[in-house]
Amino acid sequence: MTAVLDSTLGPAVLGHLDAQLASARRLLDLVLRQGQAIRAQDVESVLARLGEIQGEMERRARLEADRSRLLEHAGAALGLPGHAVTLEHLTSLMAQGDGTNAWERSAELRGLLGQIAREHGINRALMRQELSFLDHLTRLMGGEEQTGYRPPANNAAATTVPQATSQLRTLDLQA
Repeated sequence: MTAVLDSTLGPAVLGHLDAQLASARRLLDLVLRQGQAIRAQDVESVLARLGEIQGEMERRARLEADRSRLLEHAGAALGLPGHAVTLEHLTSLMAQGDGTNAWERSAELRGLLGQIAREHGINRALMRQELSFLDHLTRLMGGEEQTGYRPPANNAAATTVPQATSQLRTLDLQA
């Protein structure tokens, strides 16, 4: 397959990779800050970071649409469908310097995305741990028959009828 250099593709791909890198860096910062908030048990900060992460993910969805357009453009030049275009295909249409820069930025992006995935996995595990602990405490407070947390607003009877005290004691001071 003989590729014809496209003088506009290299700068477009590099610009797109730069935008992807900037987004990935923002996302990594948010995920790291969310992890700090989880560890500090700062619920409001955890929720604030979640909202910011969702906003960044929306921006990343737009970047993905741009990526698809670039791949379709390159695919048309190569006689391939856009989804079949690889970085090797893309760089065959670029000047050598642009191609080298694209490979470097792509490797950096893959590294950042891997780090984001690892940190997000850690955050999920921390959240599960915190929620399990909360569930355990609410079971101790509400008795064994209770199978989870029920806010008082959703359980009107709980405000008028005293519940049986738990038979489990966290600290038994009776001799």
